[in-house]
Amino acid sequence: MLRMARTVGCIIGYAALVSTQLPKLKEKKNQIDDIRSQDEMTFLYAQRWSQKILKSAGVKVHLSGRTEPLDDPVLYVSNHEGNFDIPVLINQLPQPFGFISKKEVEKIPFLKPWMEELNCIYLDRSNRRASLQMIKDGIKKLKEKHSLLIFPQGSRSKGQEMQEFKAGSLKLAKSAQVKIVPIAIYGTSQIMEKYQSRKMVPGDVYVHILDPIDPSIFEDKTMQEVSHFVQNQISLSVQSLKEKSNE
Repeated sequence: MLRMARTVGCIIGYAALVSTQLPKLKEKKNQIDDIRSQDEMTFLYAQRWSQKILKSAGVKVHLSGRTEPLDDPVLYVSNHEGNFDIPVLINQLPQPFGFISKKEVEKIPFLKPWMEELNCIYLDRSNRRASLQMIKDGIKKLKEKHSLLIFPQGSRSKGQEMQEFKAGSLKLAKSAQVKIVPIAIYGTSQIMEKYQSRKMVPGDVYVHILDPIDPSIFEDKTMQEVSHFVQNQISLSVQSLKEKSNE
């Protein structure tokens, strides 16, 4: 019963946040010309939402690694473990970002307006042409100075072995000439997916931000080689986080 109450509380809290704060956000953004400042303002509102979600669910996040923001836009690349990856990363990463989301999310009325403000991009996995368009849209966002987050696994691992990264997604960084910032996350699947339920269980989540990778890496390595390199870095970090959680 307590877990169900947490779930309902999160949903109600998010709906209230959208209905009351989005108009205020748009009004304030219209008074700012600088793109980074606009993104930071939007991100502040999103972080308030994520903080409410994590607090309601009883989630404690442990952050490590390079926590300073970078001056330029970046492509965050993270493993994808569970539904709580997004609220955790919004809450913890040092600079604003939009993210690549599955097309189905666009159909959620109260969520879509916030996704647009965050510069998110939708991906229809069943449509190859739409996937190519997503790459183009992502490159455009990065060149417009908006950071992005991608999950190259495609789908959640739900606490199981990490799936192979899709190398094509890193074309965003290569074409836009931005740094890749690998992210390792561990523990989110134990909040929901472990119990095969929509209910949420309190727990600890670990996030490690690795050092940025300069886009010049593509001069010496193929897309596939860079993908394997990034995945290996994240995989090793996830294993370290897992060991840390058992201490």
